Amino acid sequence: MVKELRDRFNKNFTVENYKAYVEALSAVHPNALEFRVAETPIFIDKAFKAKVLSACESIVDVITQYNFKPLTSRAIPPDIKVPNENDHSHFIAFDFGICENEKGELEPQLIEMQGFPSLFCYQVLQDDITRKFFDIPANYSMYLDDFDKESYISLLKEIIIGNENPENVILLEILPHQQKTRIDFYCTKDHLGIEVICLTDLIKEGRQLFYMKDGKKTLIKRIYNRVIFDDLQQQSSAIQEKGKIFFDDLDVQWIPHPNWFYRISKYTLPYIRHQYVPKTRFLSEQRDIPTDLENYVLKPLFSFAGQGVVIDVTKEDIEAIKDPENWILQRKVKYAEVIPTPDDPAKAEIRIFYFWKDGTARPVAAANLARLSKGKMIGVRYNKDREWVGGSLVYFEKD
Repeated sequence: MVKELRDRFNKNFTVENYKAYVEALSAVHPNALEFRVAETPIFIDKAFKAKVLSACESIVDVITQYNFKPLTSRAIPPDIKVPNENDHSHFIAFDFGICENEKGELEPQLIEMQGFPSLFCYQVLQDDITRKFFDIPANYSMYLDDFDKESYISLLKEIIIGNENPENVILLEILPHQQKTRIDFYCTKDHLGIEVICLTDLIKEGRQLFYMKDGKKTLIKRIYNRVIFDDLQQQSSAIQEKGKIFFDDLDVQWIPHPNWFYRISKYTLPYIRHQYVPKTRFLSEQRDIPTDLENYVLKPLFSFAGQGVVIDVTKEDIEAIKDPENWILQRKVKYAEVIPTPDDPAKAEIRIFYFWKDGTARPVAAANLARLSKGKMIGVRYNKDREWVGGSLVYFEKD
């Protein structure tokens, strides 16, 4: 998007250097990098960055307002509501498409958001390795709000570990060593010193949880939660049975609490009013079916990773839905084919990380990841056998 930097990057790009780059990323944790890494980062200037952050701050205004919890009381399915919810999500991720408006101008448009972690520590590694293999200007950074690597990791430690001993803090996931994002779990252990623990390995005694570390039963005081219930519900009956531990009254602190995954989600979109947030309505509140359905996308509230989304919506699709209160109809945006590549140009999506430390009034913008696509939808599963697609990061021009 910064033409001078894009032209220079593409001119100097070689397949050999890219392969060496991916090998260097993979070598840090062998056999853990399972998703495709894009050939290029994205370069974004100060003006576009300001547009993205303007939208984020507008959404934060809604999330921090006095009535946000009552407003989202129906967001959490009753059968998966976890007790002992805290006052705010420690992490929020905002996904923006780089889009083209009616005037042909580039602008960000919010696609989704989640009160849940993302690849926070893998992105640190990717930034380090990217700068070793590619020419990234010093006045461009992956980090936001004056963060650098040291201050970013320091804040992550404050939020996740707090005042506890790292051995009493765990990263919790379902079968973590089989997850496609496991490289982030291992990078988290590198930077924070906490263990990566499978849900099935938790030991419950009364209200306390334990795990085995070096043959010793070790108390868990804080859980950096990476379990998504949609994933849990796809597991074996034995794992689902173990998952019922979430609904017990436990003497642990969740980072973030699982309920925030639902409160800050697609469910929140209809309450946001901003020029970079597409108009969204609950399907149950849509009185008439729009005559221009080609301009809308239909999304289920309770799914993740793009599952269940209907891109080419028809009247029959809408009429077939039996639970319209669990769906949203969102104004479709036009992704811009913004990144020139050796064949087709690529589209891009940016995820902005917001961190919220206990005792502060608002979360802060910290860093990002990006995804490049040439398919109808963003994501690795929709871009098989393509090049210049996959996981990446944005380098924002510093203020």
